[in-house]
Amino acid sequence: MNFYAIKAIYLFEMARTWRTIMQSIASPVLSTSLYFIVFGSAIGSRMASIEGVSYAAFIVPGLIMLSILTESISNASFGIYMPKFAGTIYEVLSAPISAVETVIGYVGAAATKSIIIGTIILITARLFVDFSIEHPLWMIAFLVLTSVTFSLFGFIIGIWADSFQKLQIVPLMIVTPLAFLGGSFYSINMLPPFWQTIALFNPVVYLVSGFRWSFYGVADVGVGISLGMTLVFMLICLAAIGWIFRTGYRIKA
Repeated sequence: MNFYAIKAIYLFEMARTWRTIMQSIASPVLSTSLYFIVFGSAIGSRMASIEGVSYAAFIVPGLIMLSILTESISNASFGIYMPKFAGTIYEVLSAPISAVETVIGYVGAAATKSIIIGTIILITARLFVDFSIEHPLWMIAFLVLTSVTFSLFGFIIGIWADSFQKLQIVPLMIVTPLAFLGGSFYSINMLPPFWQTIALFNPVVYLVSGFRWSFYGVADVGVGISLGMTLVFMLICLAAIGWIFRTGYRIKA
């Protein structure tokens, strides 16, 4: 394992984050803070508690997860797409760097950015909402696992995309709607039975449910199922990335 190569890619991607800190970190934190103000302070004070948790506190895990999903995909997809767009991808491909080292460098940086954003949002939420974390180690585990998994997914999107428009299609048209419909702002137990069944086909439900359980000990589905579904999606992404490097699919396009 060439740790110097991994470090070089990782530090380069992280340096880009600090150069664009307003866009990379400040913007998503500000956007999520507005959700806390509108849904937490303004609307939450007029709503009943959900499963013994105040509405303002109930949406905290969902909003953090919403930011992590979108930022992980965005950071990873942009990170690998830009070398393709600028033509510098050939420098990576011609260097003595394996596919595993390349993925660790790019995905590791994207996941780190998402974890930083998630942590800042968690701290910022304290300014608006009083909440507790019953299982802090599990909270960290879900935070890291989700960041890594969706950074892998974003890496795939960055390889697949051949334009900036395609780079935004999946996050905007698929992931964000699934996140909003995945229980970020409500419990799926509040839905009619038919729609509860439909909601279980939404993979984001399991992510939000497991993450919320780590805060309050309440969940829409079992925490074991949430963890299992996340691991399954990670394995699917790893398999897809392995196929991409074996076949060279769009890696040079």
